[in-house]
Amino acid sequence: MTEIAAQAKSKKVRCHVDACIGGWVLPYAERLGRDVPEWDFRVPGVTSISVDTHKYAYAPKGTSVLLHRSPELRRAQYFASARWPGYTMLNATTQSTKSGGPLAGAWAVVTTLGDEGYLALTEQVLDAVEAIVAGIGEVAGVRVVVPPDSTLVAIACDETLDPFTLTDEMTSRGWYVQPQMSFAGRPATVHLSVSAATLAGVDDLLVALRDSVAAAVKAGPVVVDPGVVDFIAALDPARLTDDDFEGLLAASGLMGDPDAGLALPERMAEVNALLDVASPAMREALLVAFLDRLARPARE
Repeated sequence: MTEIAAQAKSKKVRCHVDACIGGWVLPYAERLGRDVPEWDFRVPGVTSISVDTHKYAYAPKGTSVLLHRSPELRRAQYFASARWPGYTMLNATTQSTKSGGPLAGAWAVVTTLGDEGYLALTEQVLDAVEAIVAGIGEVAGVRVVVPPDSTLVAIACDETLDPFTLTDEMTSRGWYVQPQMSFAGRPATVHLSVSAATLAGVDDLLVALRDSVAAAVKAGPVVVDPGVVDFIAALDPARLTDDDFEGLLAASGLMGDPDAGLALPERMAEVNALLDVASPAMREALLVAFLDRLARPARE
């Protein structure tokens, strides 16, 4: 962090810290005696920080915070327009009109929990992370990608284990973990977002992980047909059409009943494996096409 901020400062450009996860956790972790490298405005060159209160402030969505080092830097965030015959427009956020309901909810949560409440919650979530990391180390076939600095854990699988099948097996046992696709030579992994509430269920989580690993090894990995891989490679993500999307669904056996509308299968390993062989740009195009199709009504 310090090196990046120093480079930004030397080039006279801004350096933003996206602290959506750690912004509400790391200050309390530091107070609890954890080793937390400086990442905030104490670092020369950091000019802005964003924090999502709906994550570890446990507040409603829609109340994220954008902080600036100085009022001068903040001023560009504001928008005013008087260049029309109607009322002068003035907005303080990029969201323009912002509901007061979530703000009131966030105020109520933050006020109720208070400083000591967040300190206790941070201790609980960090204890949960440590217990999960230690437990993963005792399960053959999986490992932690890197020791977590905050509350997110990434699990890597060895060659005997398919992370997408592992994700499905965890889901079948009531644990909703998130698959992460391969990227820039890095293999696919499984993502855990740990919260304070996780602490009470860590033992159950690790039992489910152990059982899911065994079931995933037994099931074997999901393999995308080479013809489908070639089909995806031939598509242009910038010009993906409805026919392209339907052709891919048909080629991969995921088409289903076109008259009933598009729906996800119960197990997602095949879908995730298909996305994993696509480039990031193609993944984005396919997911946008899926959302567009999902929003359409079923045929009459």
